[in-house]
This record gives sequence, structure tokens and C-alpha cells, in this order.
Amino acid sequence: MPNRTYNVLFLCTGNSARSILAEALMNKLDQGRFHAYSAGSHPKGKVHPMAIALLNRMNFDTSFAHSKGWEEFATAKAPQMDFVFTVCDDAAGETCPVWPGQPMTAHWGIPDPASIEGTDTEVSLAFSEAFRMLNSRIAAFTALPLDSIDRLSLQKRLTDIGSKHEAAS
Repeated sequence: MPNRTYNVLFLCTGNSARSILAEALMNKLDQGRFHAYSAGSHPKGKVHPMAIALLNRMNFDTSFAHSKGWEEFATAKAPQMDFVFTVCDDAAGETCPVWPGQPMTAHWGIPDPASIEGTDTEVSLAFSEAFRMLNSRIAAFTALPLDSIDRLSLQKRLTDIGSKHEAAS
């Protein structure tokens, strides 16, 4: 299975910041092995301008970025997900759709940079910190030996990635 591409869905409530950043990171940093998507339970309808600005500063293509609902990934015609990660506490607490193919799931809660009130510098720093945390978790995930690890061990490691990094933040 080394040539297999895994589909990964990042979920957040608004699909305007954290899940968009995660989708961009995974698709750029691990091209070929993973294909990332993002969605929200209650999409805002637009991506937060600071998320786009950060991705542009980091030389990411942002043409993919649009806020969409998670229901589009719960249909029979949607790509079958191998992994679904919630990146906000609200989405983790909601009843998610039944995902075709029974993907592995984990919660990787990240503080919401879009909720920060303050100067442009303070908000920008919050987005940079969310980006850093997501990058760290995605790097830990993509380093896992997915082709040789049993499902139970993999689930524990996916959960550990979120909880270990939460304690460090």
C-alpha cells in the first residue's frame, strides 16, 4: 500500500480559518500521499481574510479556499475519507454525519484565531500560532507508518497527537 493516497477531512464549525489552514498545510507539505479537504458544520460562507493573508505570505496557493458544509462529504458521490479530524471544540461536540467507509477520527482542538479581538498584529499572531500548531500535528500524523500499523494502535496515536499537543499549548 505504499502508493496509496489517503483522503483526510478537517472539520471546524465555520470552515473559515483552522480547517482551511489544515487543508492547505496537508496538501502542500505531503503532496501525493494525502489529499486533504475541509468543511464546517455551519460554514461561514467565506474564508477569514487573515487565513488567506497568512497562506499568501507563506506562498500557499489559496485558490482552493472556500467555506463549505460537511454534508457535501457525507454523500455517496463524495470522496471516501480515510481520516476525519475535528480542529475545533464546537465541531467535536456536534453530531457528525455518518461518513462513508468508516474513517478513523480524532479531535485535534486548536484555539480559534478568528475569535481573537485585538489589534491586527494580535490577530495575525493568533493565526500564526494556529498554523504552527496545525503544522506540528500534521507533521506528527504524516510521520506515522500507516502501511504497517494496526487500526487500534493507529487510533491511539491519532488521539495522542491531539492531546499531547493540547497540553503543550
